[in-house]
Formats: sequence, structure tokens, C-alpha cells
Amino acid sequence: MSVVRVTIVDDHPVVRAGLRALLGGEPDIEVVGEAADGEEAVRRVGLVPTDVVLMDLQLGRGIDGVEATRRILALPDPPRVLVLTTYDSDADISRAIAVGAAGYLLKAGPPDELFQGVRTAARGETALSPEVATRLADRLREPAPALSPREIEILELLAEGLSNQRIARRLLISEATVKTHLVHIFAKLDVGTRTAAVAAAVERRLIRLPG
Repeated sequence: MSVVRVTIVDDHPVVRAGLRALLGGEPDIEVVGEAADGEEAVRRVGLVPTDVVLMDLQLGRGIDGVEATRRILALPDPPRVLVLTTYDSDADISRAIAVGAAGYLLKAGPPDELFQGVRTAARGETALSPEVATRLADRLREPAPALSPREIEILELLAEGLSNQRIARRLLISEATVKTHLVHIFAKLDVGTRTAAVAAAVERRLIRLPG
């Protein structure tokens, strides 16, 4: 019986201990490492042979789980990265899958779902919690509201790192108008920050990052 080697990445010690205890009860799963932040995760995975990384998205300080996933997958012979988080917005799911995550599970799910997800990811397949699979299917069936040309233009300037004030000057509009457009953009892309808006727009191929 082959054993799946797992590294746990979560900024809460109690969560890491609970996951280690749960996974330790499975004869074909072995926890080989833990990390409390993204940078530590990248370092540990580079040193300790790992088949699957269980990755939280919000890691408290430093890089987040999505960036940590991107860096881990850029390593030679990388492991599979399986997101395990409490966050289930469309933007969070899209960002994680876009950088190459092998799946997306929710912490509220039952232990058996976690065990099966680890094994599925180790086989090279995609592991999704039922709630996440439903959200993705709904997105495919119901296209997101289209962005206006002006909203696309503002997203492109966001990608350049411009502030609201500089965007207003560039487009010859008021800062209040820029903020109104941002509210509409955030709602249409189901995001809450400028960085997430740019990431979602790039993932949907609405804009390109400046070269």
C-alpha cells in the first residue's frame, strides 16, 4: 500500500494539530510536515518530499495561500496542492484553480471528504467539495454580468497600479465616479479588493497584465 505524504499549511496551531490527528488515523496517509505561513510552506516542501500540500488561503502574514501555491508548483517535481479553507467565494475558488491547485475543499466538510480529497489529489485528479463543485457549475450555467468598456478600462489601470486619483486624472473623470465604477466592478466579479478584481479579470481574460 503506497502512503500519501502530506504537508499541512495553516496559520492556526489548533487547526494544524487537529488535521494531523485526523490524518494520522488513516493508514495510507502520513503527515510529514507543517507550516504556519506561505514562505515557510515553500521552504519546507522544497526540503521534505511531499505528495500533497493541504493549503489554507488566508495565512495571517506574508504571502497568501494562492501565492504560496503558485511558488510551490514552480518547484522542481512539485507536489499537488489541495486548498482546505473556510472561504468559498467565486473569486477565491477561481484564483486558486487558476494558479494550479489540484482541488478545493471546505473545512466545514466531513473528515471522509478530506481523506478522499487527499487521495484523489495524490492520484493526479481534481478534488472538489460538493459545495464548490455546485458553485463552479452554476458559474458555467450563468455567465457573469458583462463589464462595460469603461469598467474594463479602469481594470486595466488598476493592473498598472494606479490610485483612484491617478485613474480619475487619466480618464478625466472625478474620483467619486471612479469609486462608483469600482463598486460595480467588485459586484460583477464577486470580489472585495482591487487585487482580487485584477486577478479575476486576468483569469477571465478580460484584461492582460502590463508586460
